[in-house]
Amino acid sequence: MGPRGPAPLLGASGAKSTHVGPDIPVKLVVTISRDIGAMRRPMPSSFALAVLATAPLALAGCNAVPSAPQHQELHRSAAFLPSAPDERACLAGLGAREASFTVVPDAYYGAGCATINTVRLFSLSGDRSPFAVSNLGPVACPLANAFAGWARFGVDRAAQQFFGSPLVRIETMGSYACRNIAGTERRSAHATANAIDVSGFDLADGRHITILGDWYAGDPTTRSFLRVVERSACRRFGTVLSPDYNTEHRNHLHVEYTGYNAPGSVCH
Repeated sequence: MGPRGPAPLLGASGAKSTHVGPDIPVKLVVTISRDIGAMRRPMPSSFALAVLATAPLALAGCNAVPSAPQHQELHRSAAFLPSAPDERACLAGLGAREASFTVVPDAYYGAGCATINTVRLFSLSGDRSPFAVSNLGPVACPLANAFAGWARFGVDRAAQQFFGSPLVRIETMGSYACRNIAGTERRSAHATANAIDVSGFDLADGRHITILGDWYAGDPTTRSFLRVVERSACRRFGTVLSPDYNTEHRNHLHVEYTGYNAPGSVCH
């Protein structure tokens, strides 16, 4: 069994339809037990209250090749909600940020690959309206919290400042993948869902900004926007790797939650 105990009971607080973008399904709003507070936990209606089964996602980011084939899942916890206080607090914080997400059951794949205390993000809250997040699999809850804060205060506000237009979508190349860091025998942070590869941003005015196309070749305003976004990420995630780091990251920002100024953190 995993480290979590039995799941708290869920109580429905009513359903409502929420339209936040073309990829965001209608949600059912539920509340978690009192020890988590009034956090909203929307769920995709197509899954209702079923437990989501997650599988390893093949990522194009980081150009890392697994040292072995994807591992078959060895164990999945039956617990739907975490019992550890720090995990419940993390979910409460994510709910307070008005993120749309579902809790993913723990899964252990062996050889250093697992998704523990993870969520699946569907949308995040901006200053004016929610915006979508594409192509994300399981994301460790602390990383999801940092990502939600960065998306609103580091990306959405920068977009409004530089272009006068809010953010409508963050495009990613995924999160979880059972693989090593390219050229090493060490597992990537992606192997535990502790990293996200961000490839681009869509704004409400129709502007499409990509790391690959605009980091070096974009107009001065767009390049400045991307540098501000990167610096903001460095203050929230701890480890951020950009096209300036190496060619493996030419098409994305690798954001990894290690804590600001934590030992071993890198911002480049």
